[in-house]
Amino acid sequence: MSDLRYTSDHEWARVEGLLVTVGITDYAQDQLGELVYVELPAVGTTVNQGDEAAVIESVKAAGDVKSPVTGTIVEVNESLNDSPESVNNDATGQGWFYKIEIADTSELENLLSETTYNALIAEPS
Repeated sequence: MSDLRYTSDHEWARVEGLLVTVGITDYAQDQLGELVYVELPAVGTTVNQGDEAAVIESVKAAGDVKSPVTGTIVEVNESLNDSPESVNNDATGQGWFYKIEIADTSELENLLSETTYNALIAEPS
């Protein structure tokens, strides 16, 4: 079982105390294709759960990365500026986007478990 939680918009969240690391799922990066650009949020930015926090562009499409929780951005993965393909190569590892200090831990209850997320992506469109 994974230590990740998920959104229905295909973001993942790894919770470590009040710090949440955020990225997009392997499913999402596979659907997008090769990422060519990532616009990361500024450190110190406050976002609400569901707000756009980052922008991604791939050879197929552009999209938003929404914040799975409310809080303040405390760190961003600067290496994605030069190597956005890291997301394609390791979406839930080196391809993380940002870390956020969570404001309300009860919001974690709104996130999906790995089992629920896998059921969601297995459903035919």
